[in-house]
Amino acid sequence: MPSLRETKNRIKAVKNTEKITKAMKMVAASKLKRAQEAVTKPRAFASKLSHLMSSLSHRAEITEGSHPLLFDRPHKKNVMLIALTSDRGLCGALNSSVVRMTQRFMVDHEDDYERIDISAIGKKGFEGLVRLGYAIAKKFEPHEKVYDFLLARQIAEEMCTKFLAKDFDAVYLIYNQFKSAITQEVVIDQLLPVVREPLVTKDQPVDFIYEPNQMELLDALVPRHFAMRLYQAFLESYASEQGARMTAMDNATRNAKEMTEKLTLQYNRARQAAITKELMEIIGGAEAL
Repeated sequence: MPSLRETKNRIKAVKNTEKITKAMKMVAASKLKRAQEAVTKPRAFASKLSHLMSSLSHRAEITEGSHPLLFDRPHKKNVMLIALTSDRGLCGALNSSVVRMTQRFMVDHEDDYERIDISAIGKKGFEGLVRLGYAIAKKFEPHEKVYDFLLARQIAEEMCTKFLAKDFDAVYLIYNQFKSAITQEVVIDQLLPVVREPLVTKDQPVDFIYEPNQMELLDALVPRHFAMRLYQAFLESYASEQGARMTAMDNATRNAKEMTEKLTLQYNRARQAAITKELMEIIGGAEAL
């Protein structure tokens, strides 16, 4: 049984931990509010861009030869899998969920493709996949520790170039989609070839005069659409990180309080037992005299 001093020191340590987790919860809550706003703002633009690209591609009646980024290849041999995680921990199972989903994808599709390459965005995902023994084709580093649109555009240009060079036949992204402060869902999105929205029937009779021509517009829109979807995933992942960290730190603070109460009760009982023992010794000594 631990001594009174050891129990007292442990109570002090748990209280200090409680202060830290409470402060981290408040910081995460503050960041989450801004992150939620950042997730919401570009959604309308991303949706409109996707609709514009899909509508234009259907009207232009493109072929696979003119725009291969928009067409599935009949036989997919090589696939690029991008795992998006955070650079920091203390956010529950957020990062490990992406790692597990990546591992499951590798196992489930082992016989479907000749080769599956993995790229990592985020320190935690990279470390987790390396621990499992997977080789990482490339680790993308953020600009000035911020996952911004510049990084999304850089990755989009690189992936589009390699896709056109037939280094791989599809690109999938695994990340945490933000649902609410306490709910995050791991999803797999196909980034290449770009999935087009079906053209609404009422929009088909109407056409426009394009300047420059339709093909040049598509050449500019498709990579930007890819970059925008990746940037939206960055925002979703960051908001999920803050929500998960806030929840994890709230649980840690609650657990620390419960542990403090148990240790305090244990300390008081041990102290009471020590005092009782001393009194018994004094009384026994007095009776002996």
